[in-house]
Amino acid sequence: MSTHDSAQAPPHSRRERPAKPALTRQGIIDTALAIMRDEGLHKVTMRRIAIALDTGPASLYVYVRNTEDLHAQILDALLGSITVPAPDAGTWRERLKAVLNSYRDVLFHHPAIARMALSTQPSGPNYMALVEAVLALLAEGGVTGRAAAWGVDLLLLYPTAAAVEHSGERSAAQEAADLSALGAQIAAADPARYPHIAGLGDELISGDGAGRSDWAFHVLVDGILAAISRTPPA
Repeated sequence: MSTHDSAQAPPHSRRERPAKPALTRQGIIDTALAIMRDEGLHKVTMRRIAIALDTGPASLYVYVRNTEDLHAQILDALLGSITVPAPDAGTWRERLKAVLNSYRDVLFHHPAIARMALSTQPSGPNYMALVEAVLALLAEGGVTGRAAAWGVDLLLLYPTAAAVEHSGERSAAQEAADLSALGAQIAAADPARYPHIAGLGDELISGDGAGRSDWAFHVLVDGILAAISRTPPA
């Protein structure tokens, strides 16, 4: 290459790199979801997300208030997969159970999120859509007003608690061993000291998860319907 050609070549800095995409709330949430899936929820911190986005942690607080807010947004993003049956897909009670089972399945597939859901109040659009769907189905069944407003809390709390109970990431063999150990402890209970436990020993550990969940759903719905007249006025 001639000296003249070299002199005319445009300058090039070895420090140049593509411009970083602009930070957005959705981009932060998407990055948090990716980290959670790859490394677990415990790794979803402001510092870890900042590293992934090649920025400083302080810049994230413009879009997310704190870690609790971030976790709430992660939960809300996952709730986007909940399905609401069409009006002709069954009775209002059957469709309500399907919605709650869909919510439960989301939490069962994300154990860490299930534990977080007990202490973090979601408030995003997907959570609002879930609450709206439950309230609409309760209204279809004749439950309105404060009874519906209080009832929706109970209906969402049960699948959340059930998911947390099974969020220990134990194997099927471990769960069977734990159940066997519990059965042995109940069978050895002193009837004089624990007469009711001894009398209901087999029943205390009877049924499977699906059967118990179905029973609990109907108990809650029947209880809400029966308690309409007992719900205190606003």
